[in-house]
Amino acid sequence: MSLESKENKAHIPVLINEVMGWLVWKPNGRFLDCTVGLGGHSDALLERGGPEACLIGCDRDAEVLEMSRARLHRWGSRVHLVHAHYRDLWSHVEIVGERSFDGILFDLGVSSVQLDDAQRGFSFQSEGPLDMRMDRTKTQTAADLVNTLPEQELADLVYRFGEERYSRRIARAIVRARTEFPLLTTSQLVDVVRRAVPRAYRHGRIHCATRTFQALRIAVNRELDDLGPSLTQAASRLSPGGRVCVIAFHSLEDRIVKQTFRHLASGVAPVLALLTKKPVVALESECDSNPRARSAKLRVAERRRSEDDGRSA
Repeated sequence: MSLESKENKAHIPVLINEVMGWLVWKPNGRFLDCTVGLGGHSDALLERGGPEACLIGCDRDAEVLEMSRARLHRWGSRVHLVHAHYRDLWSHVEIVGERSFDGILFDLGVSSVQLDDAQRGFSFQSEGPLDMRMDRTKTQTAADLVNTLPEQELADLVYRFGEERYSRRIARAIVRARTEFPLLTTSQLVDVVRRAVPRAYRHGRIHCATRTFQALRIAVNRELDDLGPSLTQAASRLSPGGRVCVIAFHSLEDRIVKQTFRHLASGVAPVLALLTKKPVVALESECDSNPRARSAKLRVAERRRSEDDGRSA
């Protein structure tokens, strides 16, 4: 079995039933998957959306996109895939000829295939190069950051994007270590972090390097920079009654989604109506079969059918 077929067979889309319940609200809808990944959600949308449902999907990771292309091949002309970050998707959408969508999905964060491939450098649990690029056509890697940033900037990065309480200790230890040898692998960074933090923290509920790796990944891929503006753009591309679903995996992402949705649902001419007052989380049964689902939070909003529609969310 090829790597592609193995990954697609093992891939379990997070909150799949909840997403389908919100996005498939009319037959033969037009869908936009802004983070198509391995294509699990896209495949389900086309399966359940009706015989004339169609979908545009994009992903910044060319290797992952090819896996989803193989998975979604059976849908023929009903699916169109684009190698792009979602911030750059809208020009591609216009080229294809779609102006509005009945359902738009953002499944944020790192994918399972990226985490599982040691050579991508996302995981602190396996040995690999300190890379962390989702789009490998870009040049800056996590190794570049840890080996070049001044100590204060590194501490600020780890604190801001990782919410790491020991960011200063970790930054100091990184700078000290790199004077002796460049930090080029995941295991080297894990070892530096482990030695920098208190003994009790090394054996806590989460791995002591989790927040540092998250911070570097977010910085390398600029994951938070374009999220708010892209959600605003997505809202403008919804058809009346169309819905946008966003799955976030950490508090920084979820905070941006929450604030953007609230902004778009308020004021004298609100664009959206909030359909989820609190984020939807996975059932315990899903978390047992798919541990990644445990940190997932789903928020949903709907395009108002008219500017004077005063329905409550």
